[in-house]
Amino acid sequence: MLTKFETKSNRVKGLAFHPNRPWVLASLHNGVVQLWDYRMGTLLERFDEHDGPVRGVCFHPSQPLFVTGGDDYKIKVWNYKLRRCLFSLLGHLDYIRTVQFHPEHPWIVSASDDQTIRIWNWQTRACASVLTGHNHYVMCAQFHPKDDLVLSASLDQTVRVWDISGLRKKLLPNTVTAEERTAAAAPADSGGPSTPGSLSSKLGKAMPNVKVEDLFGGNDATVKYVLEGHDRGVNWANFHHSLPLIVSGADDRQVKLWRMNETKAWEVDTLRGHINNVSCALFHPKQELIVSNSEDKSIRVWDMSKRQGVQTFRREHDRFWILAAHPDSNLLAAGHDGGMIVFKLERERPAFTHLGAGVLFLKDRYVRMYEYGSSKETLLMCIRRPATSGSAVARSVHYNEPEAMLLVSLDAEGGSYELYHVTKDAAGGGEVAGDCKRGLGTSAVFVARQRFAVLDKNRQILIKNFQNEVTKKCPPPHASCDMLFAAGTGSLLCRSEERISLFDIQQRKAVGEVSGPAVKYVVWSADGSHVALLAKNHLTICNRKLEQLCSIHDMVRIKSGAWDGNDIFYFTTLNHLKYLLPNGDSGIIRTLEVPLYLSSASAGTLHCLDREGKVKKLVIDSTECHFKLCLHKKEFDKVVRIIKQAKLGGHAIIAYLQKKGYPQVALHFVQDEQTRFNLAVECGNIDVALAAAGALDTKDNWQRLGAEALKQGNHQIVEMAYQRTKDMERLSFLYLITGNIDKLRKMLKIAEMQSNTMSRFHNALYLGDVEQRVALLQEVGHLPLAYLTASTHGLTELAAGLAAKLEAAGLPLPEPLVAEASLLYPPLPILRESNWPLLTVSKDAISTIGKEGGESGGVGGGLLADTIDVDGGAGWGDDLDLDLDGKPAATGDDPFGGADTDASPGEAGGGGWGDDLELDLGDVPDVPTAGGGAAAATSGGMGGGKYYVAPTAGLPAVAKWSRDSTLAADHVAAGSFESAMQLMRRQLGIVDFKPLKPYFLALASSSHGVAPGVPSAPSLLAPLLRGGGGPRLCTTLPGLVEKVKAAYAHVTAGKFQEALDAFLVILYSATLTVAESRQQVGELKELLSICTEYLTALRLELAKGNVTDNKRKMELAAYFTHCNLSPAHTLLSLRSAMTMAYKLKLMKSAGAFARRLLELNPKPDIATTARKIVQVAETTPTDEFPYAYDERNPFVICAADLVPIYRGSPLVRCTLCKANYTPKYKGSKCQNCLIGEVGGDAQGLDESACLSRVNLD
Repeated sequence: MLTKFETKSNRVKGLAFHPNRPWVLASLHNGVVQLWDYRMGTLLERFDEHDGPVRGVCFHPSQPLFVTGGDDYKIKVWNYKLRRCLFSLLGHLDYIRTVQFHPEHPWIVSASDDQTIRIWNWQTRACASVLTGHNHYVMCAQFHPKDDLVLSASLDQTVRVWDISGLRKKLLPNTVTAEERTAAAAPADSGGPSTPGSLSSKLGKAMPNVKVEDLFGGNDATVKYVLEGHDRGVNWANFHHSLPLIVSGADDRQVKLWRMNETKAWEVDTLRGHINNVSCALFHPKQELIVSNSEDKSIRVWDMSKRQGVQTFRREHDRFWILAAHPDSNLLAAGHDGGMIVFKLERERPAFTHLGAGVLFLKDRYVRMYEYGSSKETLLMCIRRPATSGSAVARSVHYNEPEAMLLVSLDAEGGSYELYHVTKDAAGGGEVAGDCKRGLGTSAVFVARQRFAVLDKNRQILIKNFQNEVTKKCPPPHASCDMLFAAGTGSLLCRSEERISLFDIQQRKAVGEVSGPAVKYVVWSADGSHVALLAKNHLTICNRKLEQLCSIHDMVRIKSGAWDGNDIFYFTTLNHLKYLLPNGDSGIIRTLEVPLYLSSASAGTLHCLDREGKVKKLVIDSTECHFKLCLHKKEFDKVVRIIKQAKLGGHAIIAYLQKKGYPQVALHFVQDEQTRFNLAVECGNIDVALAAAGALDTKDNWQRLGAEALKQGNHQIVEMAYQRTKDMERLSFLYLITGNIDKLRKMLKIAEMQSNTMSRFHNALYLGDVEQRVALLQEVGHLPLAYLTASTHGLTELAAGLAAKLEAAGLPLPEPLVAEASLLYPPLPILRESNWPLLTVSKDAISTIGKEGGESGGVGGGLLADTIDVDGGAGWGDDLDLDLDGKPAATGDDPFGGADTDASPGEAGGGGWGDDLELDLGDVPDVPTAGGGAAAATSGGMGGGKYYVAPTAGLPAVAKWSRDSTLAADHVAAGSFESAMQLMRRQLGIVDFKPLKPYFLALASSSHGVAPGVPSAPSLLAPLLRGGGGPRLCTTLPGLVEKVKAAYAHVTAGKFQEALDAFLVILYSATLTVAESRQQVGELKELLSICTEYLTALRLELAKGNVTDNKRKMELAAYFTHCNLSPAHTLLSLRSAMTMAYKLKLMKSAGAFARRLLELNPKPDIATTARKIVQVAETTPTDEFPYAYDERNPFVICAADLVPIYRGSPLVRCTLCKANYTPKYKGSKCQNCLIGEVGGDAQGLDESACLSRVNLD
């Protein structure tokens, strides 16, 4: 039995499968009806309206309806879409046992303890017929799937077959055929006796003179057969879906098989084996089997042809009450005292293995070969097994192509294998296999050209030759190993409890290991560089060394998978075809109608097998996964090609690109202006954002555009944004800092027109216009302030006039605030009108590669930064050029729109600098140049002019750090905190970056040297480089080692809180440390492990000081001794635990601690004390009270609850510090390091996160 789904609930009395959806209805003894999705394992709905047990339930074959019948004498019809009861049918006078919809007509049949069977029309909501004749409880009733028959079973020890063709003709006259009309009219016309071929003749022979009259006096239903043979009451009877057979089960513990024809019905055989009442019996929908269950707590499977039991499944404490079979699949369901199970009798997955150009698989005991190219299927040979092996199903098959050997693993006898030689002359003929080597073992795989490995029942790995002789024995890496998988020559994958190990047969040890759920199938890529580990609901991709690259969880069972090359893994679930990339990106390709098992994948063409053993070919659109793969590999030329040739779009691809940090790429897929605006702002593309904001023209968008343009120094767009939003205050300040005096005066006039007093005062203040300020203060009646302003700025005439007004008003003259007042005047801006030196914003490689004419130099050129300039001005361009010969400028437009090309030198330099920087250097001789003196200067430059053209600025070092490095520390040093956090979240699983803020700031500031600039100019920052062009970092491995020594000193001194803080500092610093070699990577990992152990130990010690319960104190002290500390600190922890145990009269524990202490060779005085305690413990080996500590059972400490997790118990770990937790903390923040995620998918600290590999020059 293969259990697919199981529930725990009250006793299940009725079951029904939905004909199309993966649903099963379960009616319970407590009156509840549950709707389950057995594929997802979730409860979809609960229906609770019956009073008392619900014994019968059934889905309608086509409508969204189901019917229930219970002990409240009610039949209820429900609509599961509306999630409510539509109506109830009343008429039965006792418990209702079963209900069923007719497969075609609008009828429901019900069986009741009132000894009647009723047929209801659920459309008219009326009783159509009452079938009476049983003289005891009617336990079940059902329609025949095709004919006008009803089958019933009763505790009167009979099974009855009822003919309801008359009822159909009466109630549904449209269903009467021409043949039936002719047959019914023939006896009436002749007036004589019925003909031998007529319907009445047949019924007369079967059961003469037996008629059933319903309540209305008609005879629409007649008893066709009465089957007698059971010695006690019959609980169940079932029609065969296609053959004229009936099966019944009764309280006499027997299952009987009946056959019927047009004239009679008779007993075929009796199946004995149950030892208690048989509750239910039915035919298997797909195979020639009978399935029955009983109150003896067993399910039995019987072979219809051999009439004998073939399988028995038992439960420990639960009696079985009901069975149901899915009409179109091999699924069965059984209800028992504690719930229900959905199961299959045997595996439906065909045993197959992929070959170079085809697939080899087993079907109907034949080994078959299917060639993909020719679509030809060839029978290689026939496998005949001895009768003792029974109907063993092949679990897996492996083929050794060089030696033409076939290895088949079976489930028979608890696990066995068969080794065949496939002869060349057998191809195409299907001859019976010759000599077969058999043996017992849970699994068998090839490990070399002439060797295969077997895991025997003693959990030993046996290496055998093709003569089935053992050549080598070796123990598996773990004693709990229960399955072997192929891993190439000389290697095996060994599955044990929640882990799988890469086992080297020659070295006899595990060389790699990865944790995870129990693996069912293993799929290697073509070159063996990647391996996919398929579990029930989990998929993990690892490299050749079994280092985990990514892992995903699926709610639906994963069935199979295949590699397309080495980078794309396709896999199937019960209802979907999906893909997974080694970087963790996944997606759904299409929905599957039936489960398929992938055998190969190549360039979007998949070959697979269905459950019938038929090879199918699927052609899929793999554009999306190739796009994501190229984006991950930064193959931007291929990304451009995909964008141009394919139609990718939708919110999913846009969200993916934003998540991965490529909003500029998402711009190529978006047409919606608001989305384009959001993406453009995110990636700093002011041009696109400006166009989108103009099209949308909303205040919020203009404000966002202004903020982004201000970050980039493009104040011309900022001005436009402020004008559109009418933000006068910000606009005035913008004109102030850009030196646009003319527009600032206009702002003053606008403020006067709007009568905005504060705006007038601010603009006057920005302009340094004292008279305007005095006039404004005088207008608003602030004469003292006006007088102070005038007198302070030396406006004596205005001050005298204001003084007279103050005297006239009887107000005293205010005293100056300071003795020596200074003029309040805004500083002169360095630049005027033109944009500031713009912020360097990297252009996306997509735009660069996509330019026509091939200006880009490939992918590398596409990643170089460029400067965004909206108005085409050069920023620092010609505005700073000097006319060194006193002649007019060469032909060309002034980029700042100053004077025309024929203007004098003084006019040409007007721009942002005005006349203040104009110099007359006509008398200064020309400076000779390397290219031929002044002539070179005259003929060089732009367009042959004499201006000096500054070279194009290169990419800053910090931009290279964040562009070319995959190390988070380099991104932090470059100031790119966002990308650094994304890397650390993906690589290390860090979820809380708040504790790392000071480390980020320190690292970013210490990676640059600061040189003071000239007065009023900012300081110059010089990047500090390490070897290879990366930033020089303030955190180094030797420095961390010194910090560890200091932390050790705190522990030794008993300063536990200081030690805890010190180890946290070391752990945080380690996340931002770069290793120069693999040896240093190992040292960093060791350092992280030390920090984890000490953090756990110190938290135990600090927790011990905060509790008052002696029992808990002793537990924490005992756990402290099991932390992996340095010998000196382990000795201290053992002394502490020993002393506490002795004081609390826990002599047995004190002796155990003392013995461990003596193993560390302590000082003589300490050793003497320990020996004395051992001596006392031996005389009184007892503890005063029990506490949660088992020294002999290995354990690790849960970092959350500070309790032990014993070996074999499930656990999860922090992605960063690898602290251990119980599974309930999965997804939470680590309480040890305070920044990592518990049970996350990140790799942790490895080479990809800390090893410097890229040369950044």
